[in-house]
Amino acid sequence: MRYSGIGGQAVIEGIMMKNGDRYAVGVRKPDGNIEVKTEDYIGFGKRHAWARLPLIRGVVSFCESMYIGIKTLMYSASFFEDDEDVKPSRFEAWLERTFGDRLDQVLMTFSMVLAFVMAIVVFMWLPLALASLLRGFIHNETVMALLEGAVRVCIFIGYVMLVSRSEDIKRTFMYHGAEHKCINCIEHGLPLTVRNVAVSSKQHKRCGTSFIFLVMIISILFFMVIRVDGLLLRFLSRILLIPVIAGVSYEVLMAAGRHDNWLMNLISKPGLWMQNLTTKEPDDGMIEVAIAAVEAVFDWKAYEEENFPEGPDSLGRQLLERAGGEAA
Repeated sequence: MRYSGIGGQAVIEGIMMKNGDRYAVGVRKPDGNIEVKTEDYIGFGKRHAWARLPLIRGVVSFCESMYIGIKTLMYSASFFEDDEDVKPSRFEAWLERTFGDRLDQVLMTFSMVLAFVMAIVVFMWLPLALASLLRGFIHNETVMALLEGAVRVCIFIGYVMLVSRSEDIKRTFMYHGAEHKCINCIEHGLPLTVRNVAVSSKQHKRCGTSFIFLVMIISILFFMVIRVDGLLLRFLSRILLIPVIAGVSYEVLMAAGRHDNWLMNLISKPGLWMQNLTTKEPDDGMIEVAIAAVEAVFDWKAYEEENFPEGPDSLGRQLLERAGGEAA
């Protein structure tokens, strides 16, 4: 496996792929055609040297990923909006009058803030509160930190399993699988075809699911060491440490994504397992959308000529045998 630098996320009936300062959104429209939109995004780290410092760059990258993710999600949703002839509600009309052309930006900012607040409540305050119910029986702080972390993991798994019951979410998870399969196909030196993508793995070490799992695990280690008294102070310490934990988790995730050795593979295992919950096997139509998004921002042929002059790597050759094809 060779690091390509390309990443992405699933959107509504489509996929966003990002490479450097350029990203593309591919969407399967209701009429069956694929719409691909490309845009440039100059990251904060490109404009400010301090934003590229270790630990800080992880927080910056996370915020930028949220911004681009919500923006592309709203774009994909625009293809599936209700009938435009339906009269907007009084609240919708007020929003349009008040914010005008800035409405999309306002809604995007509100969505980011709401998502952050909900994440704090569900994945920080709730596990802490539930674990604290046993503080009268458990006096070992290490055990309490492990218990809080276990509750956090269980809430995350339960949440994913619950939302995955929705047919729309299931399809989004299928597109998520198509995104990973495309990247794995490229990074193992295989030509980017529907057949080769289909046999590639739907798990990838640089996935956002793995990042979230790393955040939960690394937070346990932090809270074992950093101890404060009182429920309120403990909750405030969790909030204040979020940037630090996210920064450390990002560095670990990037190291795992760039290196293929036993240690990095071991660290990646739990996150890859978690991806079984957030990725599903895509159909050929979804793979076509993923390929269209990749090819809009990434020259995979030039990449493979440079990184795989002798053809696919060992795993890539095994996948080709499964696909019953050749690399040519």
